[in-house]
Amino acid sequence: MEYLIPIICAVVFLAIGIVLGSFLRKKLAEGKIGSAENEAKRIIENSKKEAEEIKKEAESRKKEALIEAKEEILQNRNEAEREIKERRKEVSNTERRLSQKEDNLDKKAEALERKNELLDKKIKENEAEKEKINELFSVQLKRLEEVSGYTAEQAKAELIERVEAEIKDELAKKMIELEEQFKEESDAKARNILSLAIQRYAADHVAEATISVVALPNEEMKGRIIGREGRNIQKLETLTGVELIIDDTPEAITLSGFDPVRREIARLALEKLISDGRIHPARIEETVEKARKEVEASVKQAGERAVFDVGVHGINPELIRLLGRLRYRTSYGQNVLQHSVEVAFISGIIADELGVDSTLARRAGLLHDIGKAFPHDVEGSHVQIGVEAARKYKENKDVIHAIEAHHNDVEPQTIVAIIVQAADAISAARPGARREDLENYIKRLQKLEEIATSFDGVDKAFAIQAGREIRVMVKPEEVNDEGMKVIAHDIAVKIKNEVKYPGQIKINLIRESRAVDYAK
Repeated sequence: MEYLIPIICAVVFLAIGIVLGSFLRKKLAEGKIGSAENEAKRIIENSKKEAEEIKKEAESRKKEALIEAKEEILQNRNEAEREIKERRKEVSNTERRLSQKEDNLDKKAEALERKNELLDKKIKENEAEKEKINELFSVQLKRLEEVSGYTAEQAKAELIERVEAEIKDELAKKMIELEEQFKEESDAKARNILSLAIQRYAADHVAEATISVVALPNEEMKGRIIGREGRNIQKLETLTGVELIIDDTPEAITLSGFDPVRREIARLALEKLISDGRIHPARIEETVEKARKEVEASVKQAGERAVFDVGVHGINPELIRLLGRLRYRTSYGQNVLQHSVEVAFISGIIADELGVDSTLARRAGLLHDIGKAFPHDVEGSHVQIGVEAARKYKENKDVIHAIEAHHNDVEPQTIVAIIVQAADAISAARPGARREDLENYIKRLQKLEEIATSFDGVDKAFAIQAGREIRVMVKPEEVNDEGMKVIAHDIAVKIKNEVKYPGQIKINLIRESRAVDYAK
């Protein structure tokens, strides 16, 4: 019981506290709600006031903008009216000036009409005077014709004829004087230039021979070169186209042939064979082939050296090789490469004296005889062949023309062509430079080879023994043994009809078949 009373009291107080707490919370919530509503009303009223102020301000700005726009329109209108007034003023001034000009033009037109009237009167008066003068002139002319016995046309023609005759006489005399003076001056100038060119380029000349001599270590070597039944010497002669002359000359063999390239190949091959000591047909073939390659390398070096010495650049490598071949070519006994280099130097000296492009002149001089580098089986003169080669390798057109004109095959059209002509003549005219007999001899040998190779079935032909024998190699697959006799006879008949020669010429045909195999 004692514990029950406090518990009941505690429960009663707790219930009272809960009721009072709920009541207080409700009052507090109602108070907050009331204050929030009041705050909301205040915010709404403030917003309305601000909106009204903004609206008033916008209306005031709109009014100000309208006022400014009206003022700007008014200002533009005033400016436009002022410009219109100024334009009207200018137009009125222009109209006034035009009116004044029209008045002035009318006055001038009237003055011109008066002048035209006066001119018409004067023209009529002049025509009348002219008629009177013509009548008087006719009377005077008739009197002069009666006195002189000539009509006006006759007198005029005779006067013209006399004047022409006098002028022609004077012109002829003047032309003769000028021609003599020019000739004296040009001759003196030409002699001076040519003498200077010759003096500045002085070169020795050595006549080219058609033989080469190879020294032997002993007399026994001759027998080894000849070989058993002459097979070694025949092999050498067949492969090189050069005749080997073995006579009583001690320790020496003479190589005879008009083609210096063949002769050089034969000389190198023979020297190699003598040095090596092994001389038999197979070894001869190898050695001749090596010698041929060495000569080709020498040809290239000779061409490059000539181009370097002359001082020209940009020449096609094939033209340089052809230049090198000129080292083994002769013209009337004169080495053609040496002659070409000499012509190039002389052309350059003359061009310098005349104020012409000396490099172009040297180039044309160096290449002027390039056609002589080709073998004789190429058709055409060396001029035609040289022109075709220069065109093929895109040479300068002035150089091509100089090649074409250096023997007057065509009329020279450039100063360079004329210079090359003069330089070529200077080089050829030096004492001892050329021998005409040698050139004729070479031409005859070339003609013999050309005749032999013109027949079908002929592979190669070599003129040997100074043209007294032709060795002709035929193709064994095309010509049989019976056909060889026919070809030999035909060649003999053609040579007899087309070539002049002393004594007789032996036609020697060779037909050779080979079979090659290898043991492996």
